[in-house]
Amino acid sequence: MWSRELLGTDIYHLLAAFILYSMMGWLVESIYMSICNRRLTNRGFAKGPFCPIYGFGATTAYFLLAPLKGHYIKVYVIGAIFATVFEYIVGKGMIRFLGELWWDYNDKPFNYKGIICLESTIAWGFYAVGIIQFVNTGIYWLVDRVNYRTGIHLIEIALAFVVVDYIWQLAKVFHVDLREKGYHIIEKCFAFFDR
Repeated sequence: MWSRELLGTDIYHLLAAFILYSMMGWLVESIYMSICNRRLTNRGFAKGPFCPIYGFGATTAYFLLAPLKGHYIKVYVIGAIFATVFEYIVGKGMIRFLGELWWDYNDKPFNYKGIICLESTIAWGFYAVGIIQFVNTGIYWLVDRVNYRTGIHLIEIALAFVVVDYIWQLAKVFHVDLREKGYHIIEKCFAFFDR
């Protein structure tokens, strides 16, 4: 399974990149918001250091924009547009299915319904250039430095942690009492996240 090709790369590299981008996105956004808020701010939905919107966005953008590598202006413009559309779709989905949006651009100039704004669009373009021209090569280099078997185990552990963390947080959002549903074993695992 790990060596099966998908979107021009193997699943092993794809999942590793997804995890690393999700963690880097969480880190960058948490640092930025901590500076803005003048206090430590966790920008993830869950307790762990993981924002899958960045993982999905970065890996998808890489596969869409990789053929344009070296064409900085095209990568910037298409990346900015792609990420803004992606952010808007995710934001609308969150409002519809979760009843809330986990970010708010209402205080930013040139925003649309607080979901997207010009400042973020400009930033997404720079992120796209960075990912296509530099970061993805570094991510794959880093992944290749780890022993293949060890890398598989790290991916499995990371994904298991994220799944448990997100199920726990979603249960809270939707007011599902896991004990009431008979999930005692899972509830014990989830207790870790309530610390």
